[in-house]
Order: sequence, then C-alpha cells, then structure tokens
Amino acid sequence: MMSKIYFTFLLAFILPLMQCTAQNTTEEKDDPYNYKAGDPSGIGKWYMGREIAHVMGYQGINWLERPEREREENTDKLLQNMNIQSDDVIADIGAGSGYHVFKMAALAKNGLIYAVDIQPEMLQAMRVRQKKEGVSNIELIKGAEKSVNLPESSVDKILMVDVYHEFNFPVEMMASIGKALRPEGKVYLIEYRGEDDSVPIKKVHKMTEKQAVKEMEAVGFVLEENIKNLPWQHCLVFKKK
Repeated sequence: MMSKIYFTFLLAFILPLMQCTAQNTTEEKDDPYNYKAGDPSGIGKWYMGREIAHVMGYQGINWLERPEREREENTDKLLQNMNIQSDDVIADIGAGSGYHVFKMAALAKNGLIYAVDIQPEMLQAMRVRQKKEGVSNIELIKGAEKSVNLPESSVDKILMVDVYHEFNFPVEMMASIGKALRPEGKVYLIEYRGEDDSVPIKKVHKMTEKQAVKEMEAVGFVLEENIKNLPWQHCLVFKKK
C-alpha cells in the first residue's frame, strides 16, 4: 500500500516537470532566434546566421548629424532613389535625430512623415527641431521592440537607414511594417555593404545583399531592385509578395 501511495505521489511530482520540459522544447523549436557569444558589438542573439547588433544610443546623435555625412553616404541621392511624391505618406523607422525626416518632409509637402524611434531622447531632439522650424507634416511615433506602432495600411514608403540590423526582433518588426504598408507600398532598406571590406564600418553593423534578401523573403517581402549608386550602402527596394 505504501509503495502504491509513493508511486502516485512520484507521478504527481514528475508529470508537471515533463510537461514543462516539453513546452520549453516546443518554444525553442519555434523560436526563430538562437543565442551564442559573438562580436563584442553584437548582443549574442542570432537570426538566420546573422548576429544582431547593439542599438546605437542617443549619445551618438552628433555622429548622425556629422557634416561629412552627405559626402560619405550621398543622402540626397538616396532621397532621389525614393522618388518621393508631394502627397506621399512615408515612415522613417529608427529615425534617430531626424536627418532624413526633415528632408523628406520638405519633399512630401502635402503628405505626412512618420518619424518612428524607440528612444525618447531621439524623439525629443526631433520635437525641438520641429517646433523651431515650424514643420507641420511630421508625426513623431514612439516605437517598440516588436512594433512600429503605425496604423494599418497607412504608409506608401518605409525607410530604414542602418537600423534593421539592430532590431532585437526582426521577424516581429517586419510583420508590423508589413501591416502598416499599403498593398503597393515599398520598403527602402539601407545598410552598409557587408561584401565590401573597404567600407569603414564594423562587420556586425553591415549586411550583404544575399543576407538581406534571405531575411526579407522569410517574412513575405521580395526584392524589386538594388539601386547601386550610394558610396557605402545598399539601397535595397522591397515590396510585399
């Protein structure tokens, strides 16, 4: 009798543990990310063979606004690549200091620019400039790690300049971007060329075209064009499948 009671008690104790182990195994199997040590500038989290980089903090705002940026990146050419119309609704994801935001606002005079950033300090910097310059067609949006927090089917064009490789949750972020993008909308993915060793940027902050296409296709986007006219960066144009 005592053996039967002991066996019943043992089952009651072990079964929940077995169920918990099974759940963890399933969660790990379904998790698109894996974790291992890597580059000191990375976060130790990997997606499709690429280590995700640390987010550049607001302390780097002066680097974003550096005088030589136009020469190094040819940002005017980038905006020409986007073929911005006066009534376009555009979202700059990871807008930072607003370097591209205010230029696009001047081109889309009858449209709207969503300036999305996860850091309150970056949003505040743009808010101060917006008030100072009296720009009315910019809307500041506090993003999250898994969402751009934009209305569904609200955006014609999405711009991501050197930010995608820092997304802690690229799958979830691209799902959010896909919902915000209109059916014929386009995503402009700008990343330092990982194939080019002469580009003076850390490896973990670069992406190859092959890697970018692989990741975008996995979340429902297809490459329309790689506009190869920027000094250091890819200008990869994606649309929804």
